[in-house]
Amino acid sequence: MDPQQNTTQMVNKNLEILRQSLIVLTFCSIVVYFYFMVLMLTIYFTNSSAREQARYVLFAHMMINDLVYLVTTLFLFLLSFYPVTFPVPFCYTVITMSSTTLKVTPYNLAIMCLERYIAICFPLRHGEFCTLKRTAIATGVIWTIGLIPNLGDLIILSLSVDRSFFLLHVKCFRTALRFTTVQNSIRDFVYISTFSLVGLIILFTYIKIVMVALKVGSGKAFAAKAGKTVILHAFQLILCMTAFIYTLIEPLLKEYVSLLPIINFCFFMCLPRFLSPFIYGITDEFFRVHMKRFLLCKVQICHPN
Repeated sequence: MDPQQNTTQMVNKNLEILRQSLIVLTFCSIVVYFYFMVLMLTIYFTNSSAREQARYVLFAHMMINDLVYLVTTLFLFLLSFYPVTFPVPFCYTVITMSSTTLKVTPYNLAIMCLERYIAICFPLRHGEFCTLKRTAIATGVIWTIGLIPNLGDLIILSLSVDRSFFLLHVKCFRTALRFTTVQNSIRDFVYISTFSLVGLIILFTYIKIVMVALKVGSGKAFAAKAGKTVILHAFQLILCMTAFIYTLIEPLLKEYVSLLPIINFCFFMCLPRFLSPFIYGITDEFFRVHMKRFLLCKVQICHPN
């Protein structure tokens, strides 16, 4: 056998082993993530005090949004391995849901930062501003903002193709539904503007919180504690925006990296969603206390005295 051909086969075999390992690791992580997510949502929905606080309503909304994002993304990822086709309207709906939930998470983080800003800088008016009704309106607004670019994309797509295109069956790839450079430009503009706007909101709220904390509190310890939540949201934003970064580098690397789809799915789509609720659940006292109680109850049931 040709040594070069033998080397190529060995490399392909190793790449396939690596790909399968990443897939197995990702699916195991998804199972753990779903369990953790169900646990946190159970804690939220079974505590009336949490359901009456804007910060926990927004956090629960973010968890549900990320859950929808992962389910739709996982569905699209699995379809990429099989020659299965679906009607164009169905594919466009699934891709739109994935795209919208991707954008809603950073918007939700911005609202959560503003809620903390009001709670710390205007504590006497927090109950007036951060009501459940206004929280519901805020979530409706961020969903509307998230859907507007997709509506524009649909209009451009409708003007660029024949109406019979929507009667076809295609593989559910984003590229299968993009026919003009304008669509790509809209996507890139929305991603960049989202990162910039949400980043500025987080920076603004952090600076304001630290300034107020230094005035009211007694030194750096108090200021650090006051700004910790906003710093956490900044870290969550960076994690969420990695999925945006992939869309910008994909055209440059897809011809050179054979493992790019699985790397994208594992590290750019799944990992940020896995870490975000874990970090928040561990750092937030409410969830930490209730999770300890839940786990202790499970241990006592499994190992009674």
